[in-house]
Amino acid sequence: MYRASDRVDNAAWIERLDDACATLDLDEEALSTATDLFLSRAPDDDRGKRVAAAASLYAAALIRGQERSQSAVADAMGVSRLSVQKRWKPILEDAGFSPPTW
Repeated sequence: MYRASDRVDNAAWIERLDDACATLDLDEEALSTATDLFLSRAPDDDRGKRVAAAASLYAAALIRGQERSQSAVADAMGVSRLSVQKRWKPILEDAGFSPPTW
């Protein structure tokens, strides 16, 4: 859960998620889910926020059935694929989902 002020404090990151969703041709539901996932666990430092946002976007795309490759999400968010790979499963688990085992 997050506070309303978290949305204000992270407005620039939400905008980056919006831009990445447009780049990846993801819909508003994926953006909304990615935003919720990100704000629920946004770290304090900007470097960590970039990776958390990317991993949240990847997880949201999976949740909404709009899968994109880790590489595509990483490119759209300006992080490495390895960063996404290492962080998306805990985000899914924290949201109450079981990550796939593939």
